[in-house]
Amino acid sequence: MQDDAEGKSQSLVRLADELHVVRQIQRLLERRLGARAEVRDAAALSAAEAAALEALPAGARGISAGRLIASPVRLAGGLIGEVRASARPDTDARDLEFIGDLVEVLAEELGLAATERRVDALIEAPTRYAYDDLIGTSAPIRALQRLLDKVIDSDSTVLVQGENGTGKELIARAIHFNSRRATHRFVVQNCSAFNDNLLDSELFGHQKGAFTGAIADKQGLFELADRGTFFLDEIGDMSPSLQVKVLRVIQEGTFTAVGDTLSRHVDVRLIAATHRDLRRMVDRGEFREDLFYRVNVINLVVPALRERREDIPLLVDHFLSRTTRARRAGKRPRLSRACLDRLTAHDWPGNVRELENEIERLVVLAGEARVIGEELLSPRIVARVPSGVPGDGAIRSLPEARASVERDLIAEVLIRHRWNKTRAAAELGISRRNLIRKVDRYKLQPRYRARPRAPRS
Repeated sequence: MQDDAEGKSQSLVRLADELHVVRQIQRLLERRLGARAEVRDAAALSAAEAAALEALPAGARGISAGRLIASPVRLAGGLIGEVRASARPDTDARDLEFIGDLVEVLAEELGLAATERRVDALIEAPTRYAYDDLIGTSAPIRALQRLLDKVIDSDSTVLVQGENGTGKELIARAIHFNSRRATHRFVVQNCSAFNDNLLDSELFGHQKGAFTGAIADKQGLFELADRGTFFLDEIGDMSPSLQVKVLRVIQEGTFTAVGDTLSRHVDVRLIAATHRDLRRMVDRGEFREDLFYRVNVINLVVPALRERREDIPLLVDHFLSRTTRARRAGKRPRLSRACLDRLTAHDWPGNVRELENEIERLVVLAGEARVIGEELLSPRIVARVPSGVPGDGAIRSLPEARASVERDLIAEVLIRHRWNKTRAAAELGISRRNLIRKVDRYKLQPRYRARPRAPRS
């Protein structure tokens, strides 16, 4: 147990040493103020120190005890360490405030870096069999996870099928990062993104002068994915000529770049995905039968969200916790019971992606509200009345309906323009000053904003 604690402490210190911004701020503290920030892991803290830091509400600056300023480093809401600095006896109040700002920035940078490092741990420890992003406890999700346990150890080609927005790429990433290929590249290409000629060049590369505009040799994605995993999305949109080349890579592990005469060999695990019925496409002559059997060695079907409605509350909580506003302010909003009932009753043609976008929209429209009511839901969701829920709705007059539509439109345009009010006002056909008044009236807040500070003790 002690070895584990020491390892974590060394890991946090190494992480601090790797961050360029940490080194810069440490130098600034030392040269200007005669103080130096110290990074300590939670295991190195006394019980009293840890208790004091854990008692701080999210968003608080830290603890000031005389000339000592300490700020917690958190990961997923839990305390993993602290950043502290001791000021000289002659440091005035203004410089103490400045030291507090820098210590807080260091703690926040370390927390963000630790979050990224936890994601990278999937690559550093490929034997970890966990599917953290496959959220749900429903029977379809549990069945899918059991299949993944059997698939990850093999190099067999996998065909992932499901509607748009169900998370097919998420399944492919779960396979790759839990396999023995996890230390190598995971390459993604959507076959619908390019025309036939450009897709050929993207997948297999080209030689200089192979066609107009080929001013240099280009490495193809199959070669880039050597020893790793290649996720080929929407394979049903691929032309017959490219289907032949992909079939050859699967069968023989070889391909020829555009304009080249030499074959190249790669060791790639292919995961294909589509929302189309490949079997019917084969029957209609739109997809090669031999390629269908090659990619359909292992078939994984991702269930639509309407087929696992019991997972919607878990997904809602996950998306709420991921909002920047919730992480920084520590005031994660929650949905009212009626709002959650309507979300659960909706059929979600866009599946999980549509739900995620709806939650982001609700958080923006809710502003500072702690409870999000059903009146903020998109009209397409409000129109469907869940069973057992009264259907009179929250909007009872024409002015309220007009205001609701205007608020929704303004929020959507602002999100699309990343809260650039000048561009949003131009698209809406109103003046910037008028837009600002409406933003204030509807209490709209950008998703990314500065964290409010708690009073210092």
